Order: sequence, then structure tokens, then C-alpha cells
Amino acid sequence: MDSLIEVPAAPEKGYHFRYLLFIPKSAAAKAYPYLLVEPNNTGRPSDDMEVHLTAAVSLARDSSVGNFVAKTLGIPLLVPVFPRPMSAHDVYTHSLDRDTILIEDGSLRRIDLQLLAMIEDARPRLEVIGHLVKNKILINGFSASALFANRFTFLHPEAVAAAAFGGVNGFIMLPASEVKSQLLGFPLGLADFEKIVGRPFNRTAFEAIPQFGYMGEKDTNDAVEFDDAYSDGERSQIFEALGRKMMPDRWNAVQQVYAEQKLPVRFRTYEGIPHGTNRAINTDVAEFFRSVMEAKRD
Repeated sequence: MDSLIEVPAAPEKGYHFRYLLFIPKSAAAKAYPYLLVEPNNTGRPSDDMEVHLTAAVSLARDSSVGNFVAKTLGIPLLVPVFPRPMSAHDVYTHSLDRDTILIEDGSLRRIDLQLLAMIEDARPRLEVIGHLVKNKILINGFSASALFANRFTFLHPEAVAAAAFGGVNGFIMLPASEVKSQLLGFPLGLADFEKIVGRPFNRTAFEAIPQFGYMGEKDTNDAVEFDDAYSDGERSQIFEALGRKMMPDRWNAVQQVYAEQKLPVRFRTYEGIPHGTNRAINTDVAEFFRSVMEAKRD
């Protein structure tokens, strides 16, 4: 039987919010020692933590790309329960935007580090119930949580074995400081990475991570157009450097930047698909992670 474990917040361990562990019944029969992480994405801001918990439970237990991957591959899934506050709606925590990463104090400070603390806390919990997992995680997301997964991979490449992200409004963070004379700071690019994060970008670790990014051909969900996701300055820079039209112009321009740097990122555009996934896409994501795990077998 599938099981869902709710782990309470533990500020003394470095995380101020609950997280969920989903253990599919298939996990006992599989031999992939990895933990999959999918950041939560409520889809709207709210100051009611129960709203975010309900959405996270649904993601972890019932329906999401991560849930499908966990069941298909027989691996545990971790979902944090980070808030996306209405009282500070420009702080788009679920996409790990610039406003979020710049929070200097309080419970929302550096939720990327809080997620690392959750992952560390989860390992011995999983071991107790018979699931040994490696130090490096698989991370997955769709829409806002895909941007979180992508940006987290830049921030902590040493912690990631593989990453997949879809429905990313035709744009992901670029492994460059400047494109077409546009100086790109976090989360657009690397221009101020060290200043914000407190250490240089670990390019060597990043270059070793297999990644899979995808968009639907008919996706019109362009978060770049909205103030809660991007500032006016960021929006202008994206339009100037990569194009105003999301599909296919901006998406193709992003792929070109990655291709020029010869990074191990596989891109795919799914014909006829709007902002969402189907079983075929979910299966592709699962098979991507399976291929990574097979390649990394000791």
C-alpha cells in the first residue's frame, strides 16, 4: 500500500515548514536508491497554510509528474510545504524567484537551504523503514515548481543527480552572465550569483548533471508577463535577450544558449500540448530519470 508521512517543521534542524514523504507500494520491489524531490506549487497565493498543505498532499499522493515518476520507478518522493503568501504576493516562493532568495530574516529566509535540511532529515527516516537513498537527489517540477527545480539546481548542483522541468514559460535560468548585452542577474543568469548566494557558481558540478527541459507546443501560460513572477526589469531583459514571443521564439533562444555551452540538457517540445502533461510526457520524464539511475549504478 502507498503511504504518506507528514513531517513537522523543525527550526532547530534548519527548516520552518512541514514536508511530506510519499512512499509508493512499488518501492519495496525496486532497487533504485534515490530520493525524488518535487517542490510544492499551490497555484495561487494564500496566507492559510492549510491551503498549501492540501495542495502539497494532492501533489505528493494523488496526481503530479512526481507522483507518477515515484510510482513508476518505485522511489520515495519528498514534497515541501512552503507557503506562497498572499500578504507578500510578489514573493513567489513556489518558483524560487529573486524576491524569495533575497529574504534576509524570518521563516522564509533561504527556503532553498531549508529544502536541503529537509532532505538531510528525510534520509534517516527513510532508512528506518528500509529505504536507503544516495546523497544526491533527483529533482522534478512543472510550471512554477519547475522553475524552483531549475533554479535550485543552479544553486546546489553538488546535491543534484538529475533534474527535469516542464511548462517553464519558455524560459529557464541561463548558465551565462550576459546575453545580447543584457547583464542577467539571478534568477535570469549568473551576473550576481556570488553576491546573492555567497559563493561562486559551481560550474563543474552543474555540467555533470543530466537535465530534461520540456514545453508544450500550444502552451500559452507565459509567467514572464506577470508581476508576481518577474519584475519589470527582468521582463524587459528577457524580451530583449530572448524574445517577447514565448513559443517558439524564446524557447528556441534558450536552447541555443545551452547548446553553445555544450551542456548535458535535453530539450523537447511536445506537439499539440498546452500547459500541462499527459501520460506520454510523464512516462518520458520517468524514463529520463530511470536512464540516469541505470547509468549511475555502482
